[in-house]
Amino acid sequence: MKHQLDFEKPLLDLQRKLDDLKKHPETSNAKELADLERKYKETKEQIFSQLSPWDRIKIARHPKRPFTLDYIAEIFTDFCEFHGDRLFADDQAMVGGFAKLDDQRLMVIGTQKGRDTKENIKRNFGSAHPEGYRKALRLMKMADKFSIPIVTLIDTAGAYPGIGAEERHVAEAIAVNLREMMLMDVPIVAVVIGEGGSGGALGIGVADRVLILENAYYSVISPEGCAAILWKDRAAAAKAAAALRITAADLLELGLVDEIVREPQGGAHQDWEATAQALKAALKMNLAQLQRIPGTQRLKSRYQKYRAYGQFVENSPKGVLTAKETGSAKNETARNGVGQSHSDQPVIQSL
Repeated sequence: MKHQLDFEKPLLDLQRKLDDLKKHPETSNAKELADLERKYKETKEQIFSQLSPWDRIKIARHPKRPFTLDYIAEIFTDFCEFHGDRLFADDQAMVGGFAKLDDQRLMVIGTQKGRDTKENIKRNFGSAHPEGYRKALRLMKMADKFSIPIVTLIDTAGAYPGIGAEERHVAEAIAVNLREMMLMDVPIVAVVIGEGGSGGALGIGVADRVLILENAYYSVISPEGCAAILWKDRAAAAKAAAALRITAADLLELGLVDEIVREPQGGAHQDWEATAQALKAALKMNLAQLQRIPGTQRLKSRYQKYRAYGQFVENSPKGVLTAKETGSAKNETARNGVGQSHSDQPVIQSL
């Protein structure tokens, strides 16, 4: 029960009691053990059926959750990793190379976190530098040249915001990736497997289909960052997480992702193999569907998909005419012989 999350504490207490009963069968009976096991199962179902957005973010950040290379090992075969952006360096926070999904050849690219301090330093905690995004673009262009579909796996709190990254133009690197991914002829499927933080995620996230694991999140800012800005207190992160609507269910409702990949009860870290198999099935289905769509239509649909992001409807305040109504009011005023205002400000109705 190492790395126990706070909302799982009731399960930890029950698990200890179960372990004690199993270690000392002479002081317990079968009915007592069965009752405790039933209670454990019911408690677990209750906890995980009522998770808050902040709880799901904690699961997305769980240190035992499978990362990009773990999924590559579980789902793909013949992975051949490529290194370097051919400009500055090889960013270990971004990994990628050719692989096979059963018999289909793909280009797989993703952000990679570390399991311990040494690896986290090597991987920069999954936060890529500009050379990471340029490496990713190099590999995607190679895949596009040879008509090989692309799969990206997103798990990053965001691109690295250090001075060196800014000096080497991390914003420009991400912006170029957004432009180039929008124009690639091959099918692209992006999957948010853990954290999907801001431009760091978008730098490899422009795709025909965007999938998300059940307990992953995708956001323009972390809940802690949002809380620090809006409430001047990072302790309000749970409140910010709910307000941001960044969980998988919210994102699907808002049309920002196309499909949720279900995880085992308790999260992907509970069963890597089951999660990987669910993701594999989703990837195969979406890639098969995309490959049946003509390239020109796929590009058009991809463009329309992202143009639709961020649409909103603004209600006029009470007593204020809309632009259409304003035009009608001006025409009516002209017909009545009353002088028209040349101001573009909204016309206020008399109350």
